[in-house]
Amino acid sequence: MQRPPGRFDRGVFVLSLDFELVWGSRDLYDPIEPLLAQARVTRESVFDPLLNTLTRLGLRATWATVGHLFLESARREGGRLHPDLVQPRHSWHPRPWFEAVPAGDEVSHPEYYARSLVLRLKEAGQEVGSHSFSHPIFGDPGCSRQVADTELAACVREAKALGIELRSFVFPRNVEGHLDLLARHGFRCWRGPAPDWYRTAPLPQSVGRVGHLAQVLAATGPPMVMPIAGPHGLWNIPASASYLPSDGPRRAIPVQRRVERAMAGLRAAEKSGKIFHFWLHPINLAAHTRPMLAGLVEILEQAARLRDQGKLDIQTMGEVADSAPWS
Repeated sequence: MQRPPGRFDRGVFVLSLDFELVWGSRDLYDPIEPLLAQARVTRESVFDPLLNTLTRLGLRATWATVGHLFLESARREGGRLHPDLVQPRHSWHPRPWFEAVPAGDEVSHPEYYARSLVLRLKEAGQEVGSHSFSHPIFGDPGCSRQVADTELAACVREAKALGIELRSFVFPRNVEGHLDLLARHGFRCWRGPAPDWYRTAPLPQSVGRVGHLAQVLAATGPPMVMPIAGPHGLWNIPASASYLPSDGPRRAIPVQRRVERAMAGLRAAEKSGKIFHFWLHPINLAAHTRPMLAGLVEILEQAARLRDQGKLDIQTMGEVADSAPWS
């Protein structure tokens, strides 16, 4: 295996989306009704415009999808949902992991099931990746090897049933763990954290949050990245920047600042011949949907223009991992 070069012939834009609906934060919400409402808005007002924009522009993204969304339905057996899975035991979530998850299907509980949306991603030619099966935190002590192994096996099984091969992985909450199991289950790459100064230095999380907000407010250009050879034959495709949500205090930051920072990332990728890896949660567009979607469309249209001018390549995470000369 050869190492990747210091730069590509052209810069590369990678877009990855953590597609999770209710699964990404359900362990943090009590009551859960506000999160259920966000998931419904994501289905009704975000998914179609986002996928339609990608299709219109001829862009492929990596949709790192929670495996439970692949299911047509789920029923309890002996009072338990998914008895074949080893359940995580996170300290902040003392209840059994699936206890509050409703049995049913996409009609009865569209926040937890989304097979029709996954099939639309496949039909549209998007890369469907994995975000685990039920969003346990892989790098936390509460997620044992047995938990991770059964989670990954369920993801691969359900994807295969839909004719989807999973190659790219995004760790829940970006907390890495059990990399060897990713390789064992056939994955080629994962999205590592952005090499921001506040992530690489041993600083409290509160400092990191302030640092991130300051970057977005100032529209500071995000770091450019290159694939990093990881263990077990895997490739780390690090993040560069996220599309900051617009809920709570973050609403005070104009959407245009988010756009300007992403535009700076596109320019830097073009000039450096490296990767601008942009990522977001579709559910985060459920707050102030119209301006947030408009800002994202502006970014994607500029990426498409640069591609059409021969100044930028647009690839999925899987395509980066599979590209010569290092595959």
